[in-house]
Amino acid sequence: MMFNLDVLFSVSNIILFMAIITRISGLFASAPLFSTYPIPHQAKIWLAALIAFILFPIVQYNTNFVVPNSVPALTVILFKEFLIGYAMGYCANIIFAGIELGANMFAIQMGLSAGQALNPASGGSSPVITQAYTYLASMLFIVLGAHQWLFSAIYNSFKTMPVGYTFTFSPEIVGQIVTIAGQVFNVGLGIALPIFGILFITDILLGFTSKIMPQMNIFMVSMPLKIYLGLFLSLVFMRPIAEYIAVLIERFLTQIALIF
Repeated sequence: MMFNLDVLFSVSNIILFMAIITRISGLFASAPLFSTYPIPHQAKIWLAALIAFILFPIVQYNTNFVVPNSVPALTVILFKEFLIGYAMGYCANIIFAGIELGANMFAIQMGLSAGQALNPASGGSSPVITQAYTYLASMLFIVLGAHQWLFSAIYNSFKTMPVGYTFTFSPEIVGQIVTIAGQVFNVGLGIALPIFGILFITDILLGFTSKIMPQMNIFMVSMPLKIYLGLFLSLVFMRPIAEYIAVLIERFLTQIALIF
């Protein structure tokens, strides 16, 4: 029994467990849901430790881990592991960043930029309509099982990117990550364009009306009109936007799977 405990708590196993939990911690630091909501740090630490405990025997069996012979070498390994997990979560979080960007665009067009509140998802202030779309994306993320996919992806990453000195981030991988990050504007425009376009046309029509009837202060009437119209359009386009977000989540998860 003592021999088994000595093998279990050997230096190699302890360092390997540290590397696994570091990669999972990097995922939690940037992944949707885990980083966008104020989950207690103690809960995330225990969850990361539990996942690392489950993955440890599988990773140990499938990897030829070489124990680092110095503290700087150990630091490099742990930094690489954290970077892998963080990059994976960051790519998945691009969807939420794009949705927040798009919702902010038509919220400003509605005239809701002055009415902002604390957004627990981003940690900053944003219009209430933006928070509604963030919560919608979060519910779709859970319903589609994307959070379970993240756990599956972190498991598969130990096969494609094993723990050790090997430098994993080739120029091709970095280029693919940058390409995914650049899609935040496409996501934002896809979310905002239907409502933003109608509100923009409404502004043009109100401008023509003010020229036709200059004695009427049409823009004082337009402020509540645009808010009511924007809320009505948000309800009308809620289902198409939800379907679009679901397609985005599946597309992004497929792209991330090809990288990691």
